[in-house]
Amino acid sequence: MRILLIHQYFLEKNGAGGTRFNEMTKVWHEEGHDITVLGGMFPGTGMKKSPQYKGKLFARVDHDGVEVIRCHVSESYNVNFLGRLWGYFSFVFSSIWAGLFKTKGKYDIILVTSPPLFLGITAYILSVFKRTPYVFEVRDLWPESAIDTGVVTNKWIIKFAYWFEKFTYNKAVKINVLTPAFRKALLEDKNVLASKIFFIPNAADFSMAEKLNENGFNPEEFRVKNNWGNNIVITYVGAHGVANHLIQIIDAAEVLQSQNKKVKFVLIGDGMKKKSLMNEVQKRNLSNVEFHDFMPKQEVFKFVMASDFGTSVLKKVDTFKTIYSNKTFDYMSCKKPILLAIDGVSRELVETAKCGLYIEPEDTAEWVRIVTKAIEIPINERNKMGQNGYDYAKLHFDRKKLALEYLEYLKQAIN
Repeated sequence: MRILLIHQYFLEKNGAGGTRFNEMTKVWHEEGHDITVLGGMFPGTGMKKSPQYKGKLFARVDHDGVEVIRCHVSESYNVNFLGRLWGYFSFVFSSIWAGLFKTKGKYDIILVTSPPLFLGITAYILSVFKRTPYVFEVRDLWPESAIDTGVVTNKWIIKFAYWFEKFTYNKAVKINVLTPAFRKALLEDKNVLASKIFFIPNAADFSMAEKLNENGFNPEEFRVKNNWGNNIVITYVGAHGVANHLIQIIDAAEVLQSQNKKVKFVLIGDGMKKKSLMNEVQKRNLSNVEFHDFMPKQEVFKFVMASDFGTSVLKKVDTFKTIYSNKTFDYMSCKKPILLAIDGVSRELVETAKCGLYIEPEDTAEWVRIVTKAIEIPINERNKMGQNGYDYAKLHFDRKKLALEYLEYLKQAIN
């Protein structure tokens, strides 16, 4: 098959962030398929455009046999909401142009992954002009998540977003959902035909941890290098934005420090709230929170593997009860137990796998209680929880297996 993937946040080689499609397209290429990606010139929140793309509208690069056409994204993306909106639409316009005039030959299928929802514009226009069906992937329920977190408040934008969402779903030949809750929402709330929907969830990449182990990575040496001492280290990896509401970690850290608990929170990533979070840590004189910028995934995995727990955190809104947190799978692949401050399907996943503890989001007292409980768990029990998560992910969320299954649905969409 020839596959055209539209993915604004498709990562650079060794980039930081979600690598779902970097890994899946690699599998597809190894299976003999021809993939072209229309991706943005920088991955997203808190990140800056690479110097190699400065002054360019398009750039063609090779990712181990996968052709990636980098398309212009406005650098106002990280300024404010209007800047973010223009960041979305600048990519819509540049990706349409690239799809029409920078790609070669005919494709069998177009695959677009959202958010942002507006990439449906690119998919539909290219579908019409190239006479090629498109498959739409729902990684997040949008516009609900943007509305619930207060990112989108304008009633006209909301009205348009709901109309356009319906239009996009109607025109797609197939729709992939990343969680069972998304499937339920599309069937019951959005009246999407059941025959259109399939389910390929996010998945765990086991190769990174395996490679570090093969190369002799020593977690204890890494802990010494980072001056973690005998603290229980809880690592968060991901965006520092409105939706993540990481202030709840800072609030808990303040109480735990006042109680002289031997715990350290390590926050890796970036986002529009990071500066204010760092200011809060400084203002409260907290020594048990440290920040690190986005880094290549191999470096991120070193932090995770040397930690005692990984944590996944989101704001307390109903929409987030429908999602699987991406980083939860990374923690599972590293055999790390999880402290999860997300209710709903993510909680069900962790509790079913018996690989972590649930914390009620935005409840400081619960954060303190559960973290205190986690500190007291004997190391052999922590290791058992980590192994449980690894085994469960290996059985149900192996990325290579799911990538091959995804291919079968794409083939069905063509016929």
